Amino acid sequence: MRRTLIAGNWKMNGSLATNAALLSEIIAGMPVAPSRDVVVCAPFPYLAQCADTLAGTVVSLGAQDVSVHAQGAFTGDVSASMLSDFSCGYVIVGHSERRAYHAEDDALVAQKVLRVLDLNMTPILCVGEMLEQRESGQTNEVVAAQLNAVLDVLTSDHLSRLVVAYEPVWAIGTGKTATPQMAQDVHAFLRQQIAAKSSDSAELVQIVYGGSMKPDNANELLQMPDIDGGLIGGAALKAVDFLAIIAAV
Repeated sequence: MRRTLIAGNWKMNGSLATNAALLSEIIAGMPVAPSRDVVVCAPFPYLAQCADTLAGTVVSLGAQDVSVHAQGAFTGDVSASMLSDFSCGYVIVGHSERRAYHAEDDALVAQKVLRVLDLNMTPILCVGEMLEQRESGQTNEVVAAQLNAVLDVLTSDHLSRLVVAYEPVWAIGTGKTATPQMAQDVHAFLRQQIAAKSSDSAELVQIVYGGSMKPDNANELLQMPDIDGGLIGGAALKAVDFLAIIAAV
């Protein structure tokens, strides 16, 4: 059985004061032995604060990006070893905002995935299509290209440690929503792509949904057979909403 993974992506939000309050509420509201994995992915400047606050709790720490470089003259970059120093267990890689605003292509994303795996952290690989691609029937073609660029560089051992997040870009913060069945169809397709490389790994890989999962749609989404959790944006910034998604069945 695959465990459900709920990961909060704070994006470029937060402050020392608001982070402390948010994490305090989340920790207080968590069950002692949760049946699902919970992760908070904070901005780089707050990793130390979050690492200290989450130490000894059931909530794991994650980062929102990583450099493809191990070290060197790369001003502004943060390496995988630096993230590992702060006890990051997860790293988001290839988020649609990185692809769109920083021109990250599939080949670069694949190398970032490798850097994360090399340091024994779990990459959350984001894949997803734009609205025009959805409307022209290219969804499967787009997500397959994004996923296969990564699968092509992974060993079977690496593959079993991958998390995939399907984020239909057209459904993030736009008011448009994918139905649970629409999301399930893409998740099932992604699992088929993984199975083509390793049927065993396909049963282990968590594929989570990143298309604006909220308390009012989490139950229905998480009941789908191939939706193994959520990559949560705005709702992760409100403890009551994030906890409600964690508790969804």
